[in-house]
Amino acid sequence: MDDKPGHNHNKLEEDEDEDDSKFHNKKLGGLKTMPFILANEICDRFASSGFHSNMITYLTQELNMPLVQASNTLSNFGGTSSFTPLIGALIADSFAGRFWTITVGSIFYELGLICITISAVLPSLRPPPCPTQINCQEASDFQLWVLYICLLLTSLGTGGIRPCVVTFAADQFESDKAMKGRSGKWSFFNWYYFSMGLATLTALTVVVYVQEHVGWGWGLGIPTIAMIISIIAFLIGSPLYKKMKPGGSPLIRLAQVIVAAIKKRKEIAPQNPKLLYHNNELDSDITVHGRLVHTDQYQWLDKAAIVTESESANPNSPNLWRLVTVHRIEELKTIIRMLPIWASGILLVTSSSHLHSFVIQQARTMDRHLSPSFEIPPASLSVFSILTMLSGLVLYERIFVPLARRFTGHPSGVTCLQRMGIGFVINIVATIISSLVETKRKSVAAHHNLLDDPRAIVPISVFWLVPQFCIHGVAEVFMSVGHLEFLYDQSPESMRSTAAALYWIAISMGNYIGTLLVSLVHKYTGENNWLPDRNLNRGKLDYYYWLVSGIQVLNLIYYIFVAYFYTYKPLEEVKEEEEEEDGEDGEFNGNKISEIGVELARTETA
Repeated sequence: MDDKPGHNHNKLEEDEDEDDSKFHNKKLGGLKTMPFILANEICDRFASSGFHSNMITYLTQELNMPLVQASNTLSNFGGTSSFTPLIGALIADSFAGRFWTITVGSIFYELGLICITISAVLPSLRPPPCPTQINCQEASDFQLWVLYICLLLTSLGTGGIRPCVVTFAADQFESDKAMKGRSGKWSFFNWYYFSMGLATLTALTVVVYVQEHVGWGWGLGIPTIAMIISIIAFLIGSPLYKKMKPGGSPLIRLAQVIVAAIKKRKEIAPQNPKLLYHNNELDSDITVHGRLVHTDQYQWLDKAAIVTESESANPNSPNLWRLVTVHRIEELKTIIRMLPIWASGILLVTSSSHLHSFVIQQARTMDRHLSPSFEIPPASLSVFSILTMLSGLVLYERIFVPLARRFTGHPSGVTCLQRMGIGFVINIVATIISSLVETKRKSVAAHHNLLDDPRAIVPISVFWLVPQFCIHGVAEVFMSVGHLEFLYDQSPESMRSTAAALYWIAISMGNYIGTLLVSLVHKYTGENNWLPDRNLNRGKLDYYYWLVSGIQVLNLIYYIFVAYFYTYKPLEEVKEEEEEEDGEDGEFNGNKISEIGVELARTETA
């Protein structure tokens, strides 16, 4: 009895410290952090776009690699760069946090850029020039290994940057509910893409021109300098950032649910889900913005939250490999529900993984003159895609959303799944147009007897390629932004870096499957090869485009099926001021659960 006054005094001090911490956290983040984060991302995107956009030219013209080998190298590199974000996301969500993961990743990326810039400057790291592109001496094994090490360093850096930077920026805002219906997180993804598009646009014009007309030393040196500026800008804003505390390894939590469910597979779950195990204090670090509500899907997993007689004696310190909370079970259910939608992006990437490389080679054979003395660099044609995307994002936000909202009543005009579906359809249209344009290009080459000259300029304007770039830009507005919205909004908040990594894992798998597809097509299409090493005029690239169009159609059918049956995650958002009243008995809960101030936001199905 005598200990209670002291105990209460300590309790009051702890509550005051917690209130001070909450007040301090509320002052962090917000719009004031955006100049630093976006400056970092703009410089980073400028560097990566300037580095990647014209690499097919560097490999085929400077290292004298055959077209298919060069394209496969870039696709495999892209696959690796898209796989490492899973590792970076696990590190960020488990112990390092997003801020330090981004910082270390940026340093690795900078080392890779420095490496490849040095290799472009030193003649000993490149084969002799081959302007005719006939009987060229290819890069030696040593020169290729230098290239691969440089690419590997940038891939490791990408693993730290990609899964964290979008979610880190979105973390600076308040919860999803607070941002709906006003200029916040829902439109943040649009404006994020807009800023990145501006950076890419600058890189595709300035950097690519330098690479084509000044030299690869400066052409790769400029992105290297931009990346240094990116790192500095990000670090300067450090005192202002809201840094979410890592919630522990998400994979371990998911594994605990599965193991606990297996161990209790013979137990009978109660009819009332409120009798399952809840523990707000245990879940506090992973439920900052709200707790996931029990759902009836995958009910066999609910057995992991059954409280046995022996466990009810000490519910505050459970063995998480035998007893887990409902929220943790719902995290796993949410990920399971997301996987079919996520998988639909794999074949889309497979279809488009080599298109950029092939289109640049097409453009190199076409008339690129804007004036008698100025030619458009082939890689700069992507400018049209970026310009369309930038204008499309503005029109989407200002015209499409208000118009669609009148018919659907949805705050964002359409759901993120509907937005993705529209993007799938537009991508198919773009690929079909690519095939028709390639057929036209080859017919002009045949008419002028240029089929056997790989260096010949076919008298057809390069602007024939512009429509497909523009349509791909429109598809980006719907597909890519919608995909990111879906993964961020539907993933458990403590797994958002991991969910963002899923976006890049889909790209990784798509790139690897795309490499397999191109290799098989190159190997089995015989003498009249669809994808020849040197002379594109004798190939059948239009047939390849028709093939990937068919793959995309099958993928669209699959997507419509899984999207139709998808159920959005149910979330309860707890108002902080009402959480303080959490002192009454509720469901079975180790630290007493209050239902006061809980607003159940059960969202609609697709």
